[in-house]
Amino acid sequence: MIEEKNISVCDDIIFSEIYEEHYTSLRNFIYYKNGNLDEAEDVAQEAFVKIWNMCKDVIYATVKSYLFSIANRLFLNNIRHEKVKLNFNKAHTQQSQSETPESITIGKEFKEKLELAIANLSEKNRTVFLLNRIDKKKFREIAVLLDISVKTVEKRMSEALKQLKNNVEELKTFKI
Repeated sequence: MIEEKNISVCDDIIFSEIYEEHYTSLRNFIYYKNGNLDEAEDVAQEAFVKIWNMCKDVIYATVKSYLFSIANRLFLNNIRHEKVKLNFNKAHTQQSQSETPESITIGKEFKEKLELAIANLSEKNRTVFLLNRIDKKKFREIAVLLDISVKTVEKRMSEALKQLKNNVEELKTFKI
């Protein structure tokens, strides 16, 4: 049995497995922080390139946290140069023929209100909210990714939900 500390990140197969396992969550992590999918993909790719270039110095057991740290630093370097606005990509969805034009309009209006309310959350609250609700990450996982305590994650999530309820009338009657 190979010990985890003897696994080389420089091995093509191992590196491919690391990439397959962590790329999507890494890209989403950055996407939730900046709202720009193209930039998030670029940062994720650049983080993997940095890991590959220093693979001899990277310990397999710590590669995930190292990857997220690198990506976070790259993201912070990018925002020093420009102000980032959250811009959700609106997916083109096929509407069922059974839906009435009125229900389609109401649905679009609600989606726009919700996206605007999410975009208006602070970066910290928005990141926690999207990691939990979209990526289905547990608070403990979010705390590790963001290098904060679980209590801080809970507080940010609570603040995000409160702001969303206050800013989107339709959410006031729902328990979210």
